[in-house]
Amino acid sequence: MSDGRPWRLVLAVARGTSHEGSNAPCQDHAGCRVVDTDEGDVLVAVVCDGAGSAAHAEVGAWLAVETAMELVELHFEEGGRMADVDLACGRAWVARVADALTRHAAAEGRPLRDYACTLLVAVVGASGAAFLQVGDGAIVISRGEDEDWSYVFWPQHGEFANTTNFVVSHDATERLEFAYVPERLQEVSVFSDGLENLVLHQATRTVFEPFFRQMLAPVRKLAGPGLDAALSADLTAYLSSPRVCERTDDDKSLVLASRLSPP
Repeated sequence: MSDGRPWRLVLAVARGTSHEGSNAPCQDHAGCRVVDTDEGDVLVAVVCDGAGSAAHAEVGAWLAVETAMELVELHFEEGGRMADVDLACGRAWVARVADALTRHAAAEGRPLRDYACTLLVAVVGASGAAFLQVGDGAIVISRGEDEDWSYVFWPQHGEFANTTNFVVSHDATERLEFAYVPERLQEVSVFSDGLENLVLHQATRTVFEPFFRQMLAPVRKLAGPGLDAALSADLTAYLSSPRVCERTDDDKSLVLASRLSPP
C-alpha cells in the first residue's frame, strides 16, 4: 500500500445525537486507502451504515468496511486491473462481504440480521473508476476542481420511510448498483444517509454543490498526500456541531478525496 500518493484524503465519522441520547454506539464505519498497482495508485473508499434495528450494527458496519477494502486490495495484488472491476466482480465482492458477516454471526451464535448494514464502495484509478452500492447514502464525483458535482447512484430507499437495502439480504447481489466511469476523476466523496438531507436536493435529485465546494476547499490546500489527521478531526467536530445536528440526528460518515495533481 502506498503512502496516499496522489490523493489528499479526509475521513470523519460522527455519532448522531439520537444515539448519544440513548447511549447507543455509532453504527457507521468508513475507511479509505490508496493501493499501489501496476496501473498506478488506486483510491479505495468504503462507507457502511449499520441498520438501526440491528443489535450489533456497529460490528457489521466495521466488518463490512474492512472486508470490502481487503477484497479490493487483493484484487490488485493478484494482478487484477481496473478494467476487470465489472458487475460480476462487484457481485462477487458483495457476496464475500455477506459471507464474512454470515460467518461472524454464526461464530457469535447470533442471527445474521443483527449485523445488517449498507455498503458503498468507490475504486478510483488514473483513468477510470468503479462504484458499488447496496442501500442508502451516496457517492458523488467531480471531474475537476471547477467542475460540477454529480451523484453516481441515487440513495436506495424502500417503500416506507427509513427503509433501505442491506448487504446481508438474500437478494443483495441483485440489489447491487454498479457503474464504471471510464474517465479521470479529480474529486470523490462517499457519505452515509445521515448527510443526505444536507447534501442532496430530494425534490430535484441534484447535488447541493456549495457543501462540497466548502468541504473540499481546505482539502485542496493540503500540500502533501495521504489521510490528514488534523483536518479529519476538524471535520468530525463539524459533523458533531449543533449546525449539523440541528438538521440530522443520525450517525454521519464522510470521506473526501482530492487528487494532488490536476488533470
